[in-house]
Amino acid sequence: MHIDILTLFPSMFDGPLTESILKRAQENGLLTIHLHNIRDYATDKHHTVDDTPYGGGGGMVMMVEPLTVAVEDVRGPDAGIPVILLTPQGRVFTQQVAQELAQYPRLVLVCGRYEGVDERVRRSAITDEISIGDYVLTGGELPAMVIVDAISRLIPGVLGARWAAEEDSHAMGLLEYPHYTRPPVFRDMVVPDVLQSGDHGAVDAWRRREAIRRTWYRRPDLLVTADLSDGERWYLADLAETDAPVPA
Repeated sequence: MHIDILTLFPSMFDGPLTESILKRAQENGLLTIHLHNIRDYATDKHHTVDDTPYGGGGGMVMMVEPLTVAVEDVRGPDAGIPVILLTPQGRVFTQQVAQELAQYPRLVLVCGRYEGVDERVRRSAITDEISIGDYVLTGGELPAMVIVDAISRLIPGVLGARWAAEEDSHAMGLLEYPHYTRPPVFRDMVVPDVLQSGDHGAVDAWRRREAIRRTWYRRPDLLVTADLSDGERWYLADLAETDAPVPA
């Protein structure tokens, strides 16, 4: 997969894109990321990319010409490439959206700044708008990093084992089950016997039940659309009858 990122602050990406899994994905040729400075497309000597809004009001607005020309130059002639503006006004980013975007061989991410972008950019150059949550950040750079990280995990080969991504929280419609590692006892807290039993079927069943249980206590809204068997729904009904659940 290839991802182009248009930003006013390319140096913000130095750490997140050059460490750990993202670093290895790029070294192994599974992912390429190019950063483009929007100021390079400004036409004046000061590289101006923002101006005061028509109609008055506080803040500045990203200008239509530099940003539109930047998108057109980076995207090239292929109109089928998604051009995504990171903005609080976009659709909310979820694991399902990550899976959707991971199917494309190429994406263009546009990092908004200031009070927003000139509306004509949206109308002529943007194909999608995404928000990572109902809160306001200073720009689209951090959302772009989140989206790149989430998508990259879904590229075959990036994690080394495909099942690792498929069992993540939200990937299976539930929160992930609890994890344990050595030692088996720490300050009187013991690893569940089933995880030390060597019975893989029993382990899988325990993990599934614990994922349902944890989701019920922490994010019950996810259970509305979760794919559960009849037995799992009976288990969930038993959990629902608990008067005062202890958070998992």
